[in-house]
Amino acid sequence: MSTTYTTATGRRKTSVAQVRIRPGKGVFLVNEREVGEYFPSEEWRRKAESPLVVVDKRNTFDVHVNVKGGGLTGQAGAVAMGIARALVVLDLDAHKPAMRSNGLLTRDARMKERKKYGRRGARRAFQFSKR
Repeated sequence: MSTTYTTATGRRKTSVAQVRIRPGKGVFLVNEREVGEYFPSEEWRRKAESPLVVVDKRNTFDVHVNVKGGGLTGQAGAVAMGIARALVVLDLDAHKPAMRSNGLLTRDARMKERKKYGRRGARRAFQFSKR
């Protein structure tokens, strides 16, 4: 079996996914667990697998992902971005336009705003009193 992987990193919110793909039988492991076991919701699974579905290669690559940080929605987005980047590295001319048009190569940088000192939250100010 071939051990040459193509690696890429995907990020969304505060999640970071390190993705390794190689030609294979369609094994998809996230943090050493099956993708269906790690992402219990169909929506998260679909999001994570979307780059492989876009290029119609779901059962032709083995995918191994280490993901950490954030919640499952952010992690699914990070996994999708990492897979998309790895597929573009493998075959730039064929995959990049499809990935770009489906928004899989765009970093979603929205994160929770930090809480400021002296305040109750990120934006919440003290009660205003006119007199």
